[in-house]
Parts: sequence; C-alpha cells; structure tokens
Amino acid sequence: MAKKRGRPSFFGIDLAWSDRNPSGVAVIRDGRLVACSGGLVKMSEIVDFIGDHLSRRNGSIVAVDAPLRVPNETGTRNCDRALSADWHRYQAGAYPANRRLLERDGVVRGEVLTAKLSERFKFHESDVVPRRTKGRLVCEVYPHPALVSLFGLERIIKYKRGRGRSFEDRWKEFDRYRKLLRQLRKADPPLRRTRRLLKSTEVYGLRGAALQAYEDALDAVTCAYIASYLWKHGPREVTRYGSLEEGHILVPQAARFR
Repeated sequence: MAKKRGRPSFFGIDLAWSDRNPSGVAVIRDGRLVACSGGLVKMSEIVDFIGDHLSRRNGSIVAVDAPLRVPNETGTRNCDRALSADWHRYQAGAYPANRRLLERDGVVRGEVLTAKLSERFKFHESDVVPRRTKGRLVCEVYPHPALVSLFGLERIIKYKRGRGRSFEDRWKEFDRYRKLLRQLRKADPPLRRTRRLLKSTEVYGLRGAALQAYEDALDAVTCAYIASYLWKHGPREVTRYGSLEEGHILVPQAARFR
C-alpha cells in the first residue's frame, strides 16, 4: 500500500460506463504524477486505488469523466445540453446521458462510485470546488473541452476511435496529445514526472486492448490535472454546467475562453 501523504491528492478517473470494460485512474500530488493505470475493471479496484493514495489532510479532489448523477430516464441532462451548445464549434460536445443508456448493468456506475467514496472516505459530490479547499470532493469533468480550453485548440484532439480514423491517424493524434500534456510542466499548476507515460511509451503500433488502456490512462491523467486546476484556481476560472441536483460538468476556463 502506498504511503499516505499530508499534501492534497488530485485523482482522475476515466470511468467506464460498464463493468465489463476497464477504467483509467491517476493521481497527482505536489505537481507530480504519482501513479496511473489504464486497466482497472472492478469498482473495488478503483476505490482501493484512491484509498492507497489519499491525503490524510489538506483536501483531496476526485474528478471523474462519467456521469455522477442522472435523474432523467431518457433524453439528455441539462448540463450535457448546455455544454454541447458552448463547445459544439470545437467538436467537443457531450454524449447524451440517461438512465436507460447507463443502467444496462443495473446501476449508474458514477453514482455507485460517489456512494462508495462517501461511505469509505467521507467524500461528497460537489459542483463547486472552493480554492484550496481542505474538503474531500468528487466532481464530474470532461477532457475534450478542458483540453481545448487549456491549450487554446481550434478543435478536439481526435485520438479516439471514430468513423474514418485509421490507426495511423489515431497514433499521430495520441502523439499530439502527449506533447501537449508535456507542456504542463511549466503551467500553473504544473504537471511533472510524466516522462515514462508520455515519452518512454511507444504508442505507434499499439492496437486493441493495449491502445485502449493507454487512452484510458492519458484521459485519467487529464482528469487528475483538471482536479488540481480546480483546486488551485477556484470557481472564478471554471465554467459550471448544470447543477448538483440534476447533474453537473466542470470545465476549466483559460483566458481565451472566459
């Protein structure tokens, strides 16, 4: 078990909508990537990962790329609709989330995760992350608009599977994704100690489960960085879509997008 620290821990979870698929997890502390994985399947593994790296004091933020609260049986949530209206021009719209889609395994996994983190570690879901909070908060985020905002992109990075995208196309976009994340070494807050993940791993040639695991790991790192950004800068540099009661998504707002 990893030694618990006193500094704030910032977790990112790229949570699979089904327990048949792996999820990505990452943790940042003191501006350094401490650990990450793209291969956790069981909910218990994800919760244990957080417990192993949880700060004893000074706050911890868990940023999750998956719906945490879904009141609507069909259609889409208000937060997904509002975010898509703002970010459609960058091809960064949100996927529609409803219980009919998400309960194919009988539960909404984001709701289960939030409940388990509350029960075991006293986290609570929040649609506001106060600057430098000492609380333990869980929030929903979305990497696509966050990356567009943080790096001033004209459109999303197209590293995911999609119609007409070859492996060669995706490998090039993964390489672009990695280079952008490396730039965060000099950002505020910074993200360091990423060389093994971002430079030492050979992405060209990865396919199938190996490529998916790498994608999940990168997205989890992005979510963890968003968590650290929210904590460092507070609500003034964040756009909140939706509400706590009906579902929310938090997007960091770089100067160009304010």
